[in-house]
Amino acid sequence: MLQLNFIRENTQEVIDRLAVKNFNAIEIIQEVITLDNNRRETQKKLDDSLAEANNLAKEIGILFKSGKQAEANDLKTKTADLKVISKELSEKLEDIENTLNQTLVQIPNLPHHSVPRGKSAEQNENIHQEGEIPQLYEGAVPHWDLCTKYDIINFELGNKITGAGFPVYKGKGSKLQRALINFFLDNASENGYLEIQPPLMVNEASGYGTGQLPDKEGQMYHATIDNLYLIPTAEVPITNIYRNVIVEEKQFPIKNTAYSACFRREAGSYGKDVRGLNRLHQFDKVEIVQIQHPDKSYETLEQMKEYVATLLRKLELPFRILRLCGGDMSFTSALTYDFEVYSAAQQKWLEVSSVSNFESFQANRMKLRFKDTNGKIHLAHTLNGSALALPRIVAALLENNQTAEGIRIPKALQTYTKFDIID
Repeated sequence: MLQLNFIRENTQEVIDRLAVKNFNAIEIIQEVITLDNNRRETQKKLDDSLAEANNLAKEIGILFKSGKQAEANDLKTKTADLKVISKELSEKLEDIENTLNQTLVQIPNLPHHSVPRGKSAEQNENIHQEGEIPQLYEGAVPHWDLCTKYDIINFELGNKITGAGFPVYKGKGSKLQRALINFFLDNASENGYLEIQPPLMVNEASGYGTGQLPDKEGQMYHATIDNLYLIPTAEVPITNIYRNVIVEEKQFPIKNTAYSACFRREAGSYGKDVRGLNRLHQFDKVEIVQIQHPDKSYETLEQMKEYVATLLRKLELPFRILRLCGGDMSFTSALTYDFEVYSAAQQKWLEVSSVSNFESFQANRMKLRFKDTNGKIHLAHTLNGSALALPRIVAALLENNQTAEGIRIPKALQTYTKFDIID
């Protein structure tokens, strides 16, 4: 959530920067300012009423001591009237503040000044590419056919048990999943991330804290009786560990990692681009999260970007890094790098990670603050990244490493899988 004072003091800048995200903010920003003016005016009236009542109470006490009971009683009647007025003003103030907050949470985060303009993924900026595109043997097939051939992932069985987008992993397919999860977690731990095992469901406050609510409400699975949400990513429960927390400056950087199943409705997704592992409703992912000092968050973002790149190098996958344009960015992000790996049998790039800096946007929603060396309180910055999401990594690994004899396992994974080929 944007800070109210920043909106008031930089109104035109906020409108201009949100336009980079193709968000027309003119009306909602004006609504926020009007509501805040009403809030301030109502707060002043309430403060004046309470102050007057307090002064009258002192005067009544003096009158009673002086034996002026009639005059004191007259003032008591006025005090009673002021109590009614104060109660009405307090209720009005609460209504205004609720409306103001509900309006503020509908405004996206400001994009960083380096974010390119654009309306869709086609305008994203390719800033880095490495690795050779594999040349497959004659007879190579997409991963969904490989999964059937080697009986490692069964999409039809998942459809029977649950529905489309919930595959069943079997045999070496299951072992490959577990190997990748452990590989990613071990790498994160070696790089200073504390492993967390979070809940797979969160409450409404957690969803609002990281910005999934109200923006992505329709994309989350909602257990309505208990008003809990299945997590779309471990970012949500991990970051909310620090909701309503004041940390010490010396604790930075705070680095957490977690493996979790992730659940996304992906409403409206259909067609050839979602076939097989390309888009699922339930999938596995290892997430990295950092809480950082505002002065160091962009340096940290670059470090996280490089860390994800090292994972892809170890897996021997060709990849590219994109700086997302305004129109392809999330509601909460200030700057996002997407990683895509090349899937040789499909002859296309598949997104496998997003690494983002949210600056103080999530922290302001969550009241995640830090105390500096002088004892002053400030909002922290939050960052996260997929390191990595499994489905499209698995798709690319299967397709790029297929041979006539079977599917080769990258050397870095073999100590985790305990086998070097799927045949």
